[in-house]
Amino acid sequence: MSRCASPDPAARAGTGPAVRVLLALGGAVAVHAGPAATWLPVVRRLLPGLAGVGGAGRVALTFDDGPDPASTPRFLDELRRLGCLATFFVLGEMLERHPELGRRVVAEGHEIAVHGWRHDNALVMRPGRATREIADACALVRAVTGTRPAWYRPPYGVLSAETLAAARACGLRPVLWTAWGRDWTATASPASVLAALAPGLRGGATLLLHDSDHTSAPGSWRAALGALPELVGRCRSLGLRPGPLRDHGVVRRHGRPVTVAVTPLRAAVSLKA
Repeated sequence: MSRCASPDPAARAGTGPAVRVLLALGGAVAVHAGPAATWLPVVRRLLPGLAGVGGAGRVALTFDDGPDPASTPRFLDELRRLGCLATFFVLGEMLERHPELGRRVVAEGHEIAVHGWRHDNALVMRPGRATREIADACALVRAVTGTRPAWYRPPYGVLSAETLAAARACGLRPVLWTAWGRDWTATASPASVLAALAPGLRGGATLLLHDSDHTSAPGSWRAALGALPELVGRCRSLGLRPGPLRDHGVVRRHGRPVTVAVTPLRAAVSLKA
């Protein structure tokens, strides 16, 4: 399987905005691991693009941890019934086992993105492992679906200098979320998912849900699935259009949106600031 070039994290991470803000928040340790704290006002102000803040009239609907034959088809069926598209952040090990589901995701108009190979925290990985796994997952998405992914969401929302550099080398843009449904617990229910998302349900939000219990409590995906009709209905009643990140107009810099053009395997991803 062909991979992206393996970058040296220290050399390739550079001093981009993500690294600079993590330094400001906590020094060198923060550069090694930037936790998913996008709810903090300072992070949302300084790194709105990393949080996934998008256009005022849109809400990005995103799912992590699939594709899973026990659950992902149910999400795809429900999204089709609702007339709604989404972004699916897949794990390489899951896509390798169930490539037909990855192809179905793309065939039905959804966006597919990279969530790594396994759902491991970057802090426990040996140097170089995250780079290899991101590259392998990216290459597998291209090989299976014929499309080039544009986004990378790290497991647990933990970024490091190495994962930032690896994502950049593969042409992936890191993105987290602005609101999550806390749908991975054994006690999650459709009502609890909706309640968790409600404070962040506004224009420009990026919502995090899970279409698999691969790394969650068994059967927990049913809570997110059950919440979908009401969630999409609430968005639309507020005049918001739920959809994938590629249509979200995620802020890149200085408050300017980015449009991601979905391209075939042999074409390049277009990022227009």
